[in-house]
Amino acid sequence: MSRDDLAQLEGKVVEANAGGIYKVTLENGVTINTKLCGKMRRFNIRVVIGDKVTVGVSPYDPTHGLILYRQK
Repeated sequence: MSRDDLAQLEGKVVEANAGGIYKVTLENGVTINTKLCGKMRRFNIRVVIGDKVTVGVSPYDPTHGLILYRQK
């Protein structure tokens, strides 16, 4: 599945766990586990607790996602 097929949702990082896993609370109140997408890792974009992010969520497994963009 490509990155374009993911549903993009807005959320806020609430917890950073080991292994590069982040917990993000979406605008609708659901908390999901996410990790950084490849381009964010490649360009060393840092994500800290409290950042607003855009998350790509698969329609097949809505409990996991990819952080696609960090808001400024």
